[in-house]
Amino acid sequence: MKLNYYPETDSLYIDLSEKPSIDSKEISEGIVLDYDAEGNLVGIDIDNASKKVHLKELTLSKLPANIDAVSS
Repeated sequence: MKLNYYPETDSLYIDLSEKPSIDSKEISEGIVLDYDAEGNLVGIDIDNASKKVHLKELTLSKLPANIDAVSS
């Protein structure tokens, strides 16, 4: 899973899978879910992210994974 924030558009993309998106559905104003060919959720796009989520803090709890932090 990858979280990518794009300050120039104030959008946050949560990439849940390596599979490509072939379908999208807006579930709320500015929140789009992306699906693969099998109908599985592969990504979440959040427009105007700074107004919808707290971008300054990220808490990870009990994830069985390696964590890579990249800051720019």
